[in-house]
Amino acid sequence: MLKVGVLGAGHLGKIHLKLLNQSEKYELVGFYDADSKNAKKVAAEFGYKTFTSIAELIAEVDLIDIVTPTLSHFEVAKHAITQGKHVFIEKPITNTFAEAQELIALAKKYGVKGQVGHVERFNPAFKAVASRIDNPMFIEAHRLAEFNPRGTDVPVVLDLMIHDIDAILSVVKSKVKNISASGVSVISDTPDIANARIEFENGCVANLTASRISMKNMRKSRFFQRDAYISVDFLEKKCEVVKMKDASPTPDDYAMILQNAEGVKKQIYFDNPEVLENNAILEELETFADAINNKTTPIVTLEEGAEALRVANGVIASFSK
Repeated sequence: MLKVGVLGAGHLGKIHLKLLNQSEKYELVGFYDADSKNAKKVAAEFGYKTFTSIAELIAEVDLIDIVTPTLSHFEVAKHAITQGKHVFIEKPITNTFAEAQELIALAKKYGVKGQVGHVERFNPAFKAVASRIDNPMFIEAHRLAEFNPRGTDVPVVLDLMIHDIDAILSVVKSKVKNISASGVSVISDTPDIANARIEFENGCVANLTASRISMKNMRKSRFFQRDAYISVDFLEKKCEVVKMKDASPTPDDYAMILQNAEGVKKQIYFDNPEVLENNAILEELETFADAINNKTTPIVTLEEGAEALRVANGVIASFSK
């Protein structure tokens, strides 16, 4: 079992602590939280060991799970990596792309592994269809949330949209060519609602909308590709795959047939995969343990986390153009 320590015992940190404590792949050594009052409360309530310094915790573990505010990711990850410890870093990987690049270089230098917490990669609905998304040419994503003061210290792009950016980058096998975007600050100092158009070199276009001031929650993406339409509901954990094939000369009475202006007939049919229930956060943490133990590549690498951040920063930079 890998010895793990958690940095940060806020809302998400407590979830990580609970899951790591339950996992058969980890031994939870303890945690550190900069808020000593909160640290004592969490330790008393759940029985986890609390450490008085980050250095003290790092010295006792094989890997560090970083669930602190984004501004602190770089320094604490750098500290852990240079001590030869593996790092799991919640998204976004760091505050700047340059910081992310430095962490990547350090991880290679010290021979440690890193994974970024882009949890939607482990969403069962996305997992069910990811292998069926093949050369999509148009993607539409909506990630809408009711207002929550937690997270408003960063633009909605880094708070919400980056989830969809990462998921899209994982299935579009092409480089980003152009980004245009607009964002509006309604209640926060940074944009609360944003729309981005991301164009790829292969011609694919992704249209993303993210809001944290909506009346209801929504997390849906749609992928359009040759002869197929794929939808993913990340919130409800449902997916749908609609495909087209050449219609039979003698279709049955219930077949859905479309005919274009040239007289070509296509049959529409559903090819929905089974969605297997899981705990996405537990799975991302445990697959990282597998990558360390088996010396394999983590599912969401530091490089992929850095690229998602680079594109997200490109979206934010487009606001002022």
